[in-house]
Amino acid sequence: MPHQPITVSGVEVTPLCDAVGPMGPAIRRPPAELFPGSGLPDEPWILHFHCYLIRDAADRLTLVDTGIGGTDSPASSWAPVPGTLAGELAAAGADPAEIGTVVLTHLHSDHASGAVADGRPMFVNARYVVQRADLDAARGPVLDDVVTVIKAQLQVIEGDAEVAPGVHVHHTPGHTPGHQIARVGEVAMTGDLILHPAQLADPAVPYAYDDDVETATRTRTEVLAALRAERAILATAHFSEPFLRL
Repeated sequence: MPHQPITVSGVEVTPLCDAVGPMGPAIRRPPAELFPGSGLPDEPWILHFHCYLIRDAADRLTLVDTGIGGTDSPASSWAPVPGTLAGELAAAGADPAEIGTVVLTHLHSDHASGAVADGRPMFVNARYVVQRADLDAARGPVLDDVVTVIKAQLQVIEGDAEVAPGVHVHHTPGHTPGHQIARVGEVAMTGDLILHPAQLADPAVPYAYDDDVETATRTRTEVLAALRAERAILATAHFSEPFLRL
């Protein structure tokens, strides 16, 4: 059953479930190893891969993250490809050509691979917003198969910015050097700032695939504390339920 959108300050935020499944064998590890100190049981971690469609009062469309992509995407070695982003967008009444802004929270394959399809930009009329620090750190298939394809449409920023009317991004480094979250009113689309409910219970729980564990832990702790103080709504990338009121 599709997840329902929420409306904040006249802006509709729709969760798009691109895929559901465990990590593939290329990077799979027991949850207790992925999240050291969490005490999680030794059973598969089932990830939900959420993207978010933002439709404002003027019918302008912004997409936050693009999912895992097709069967030959950079995520294909470990994620449950192909993703279903195109179908999710259609169900939400959006055509890829109508997307004006794409916010990539970071340049990991499960968040950026759907930016391209058949070797071409998926969102031909969009600006793809990335942080300079992530662009500088990009390597391998994501650089070769995604970044080079969308290069002419990149909007490279440094730090916090309003990237579309009412849509703000905030630099939240640690998971990657240029990780960013997106805000629309009280809704925070958090990318991989927080990956598992164990980190919500204890933000000090690290994640094995954070680029800089110390920085990621500090950023997560500080940002979650600020979001809790305002009772914000988290729009998560990998929880089973996309929205969570703090």
